[in-house]
Amino acid sequence: MTHTLTAADLLDRLANIAPDSPLAAARITRDAATQHIQGSYLALFADDGIDFSLPDRLAVARQVAEWHEDSRLTAHYAGRLSNPDPGTGGSRLQSALHHAERLSRHPSAATPAHLEELRRAGWGPDAIVTLSQLVAYVSFQSRLLRGYRLIAGQPVDNPLPLPVGAAAWRTVGATHGGRPAPHAFTQRELGWEPWLAAKPLKEFTLQQQTTLEHNGHADSDYFRLLGRNLPVLEQRTLTDKGIFYTAGGLARQERELAAAVASKVNGCIYCASVHARKAAQLSKQPDDIQRLLDTPPGGKLSAGQSPRWQAEIDFAAALSATPAVAAPEHIARLRELGLGDLELLDLVQAAAFFAWANRLMLTLGEPFEK
Repeated sequence: MTHTLTAADLLDRLANIAPDSPLAAARITRDAATQHIQGSYLALFADDGIDFSLPDRLAVARQVAEWHEDSRLTAHYAGRLSNPDPGTGGSRLQSALHHAERLSRHPSAATPAHLEELRRAGWGPDAIVTLSQLVAYVSFQSRLLRGYRLIAGQPVDNPLPLPVGAAAWRTVGATHGGRPAPHAFTQRELGWEPWLAAKPLKEFTLQQQTTLEHNGHADSDYFRLLGRNLPVLEQRTLTDKGIFYTAGGLARQERELAAAVASKVNGCIYCASVHARKAAQLSKQPDDIQRLLDTPPGGKLSAGQSPRWQAEIDFAAALSATPAVAAPEHIARLRELGLGDLELLDLVQAAAFFAWANRLMLTLGEPFEK
């Protein structure tokens, strides 16, 4: 059966992907990711939620796209707004925008007190989760758009290939819940505790419980917290699987490497621990992975790595910066090393997904030592 991209695919349109191009073919090959990236957009912006109205969602999305300096995405969300000026919103919207800026620019600076500020402004737990998903998704979306345009040879905003180093990260003696907190990036298995109450399994409908159990989420505080907006969580889960658990293209360990790099750039110790460990196991290069994890704030993440890993790390780091600074030179170097359009697509989507994942992990809870 021949598959084609749907005419309604937003990123296909904004990236100006030619229907007969290698990139279009690669996105069709990754049809599960392509379908559920769009499905996530529809789940976040297709209805007018009681707790978080569609105009307010669009106002936040437009501002997040602007903070990421993505002119095309900014114009898209502004075009859906009847009033594109968030300065005219009420105090509740302004509190969401203040929080959204932190999630966009400095997610590792988030604390439980910031969620309490949202609560005082009238945001309940379900709405906070939706807000967090929205900001994180648009952060992901902006990096996908830049990556697609670079692969296709299309112009991008701010095309200079600026260097990107490792970020600083939160170091505290103990978590909000009193557990010992990790002080350094590690390949060890860590725990994660939420700052908002995870929704008890019994409060989901039987059908919703089945969905959570099918995806392996029923026993996870993190996923039952995100389950406060279950349609978005389900689309996000399917997007994740479509990006990381597919055959061919970029080797799985290199996709995991890109996830670890993004987590270093964003300062997310928990996500880095999971995906660095997977990259080390699959590549059988634990020392090289540890060298990446040990990079100090401001340090060059690709130092001491093989030429292929250096190029992949440099690109993933540049795509993960806020705003992103991945440039045509990065793609040219990767092509010189033999990466084709499907492998480049896998690298873009793996790194970009952690603009989404890191922002949820860093702003809804924190890791602890087991």
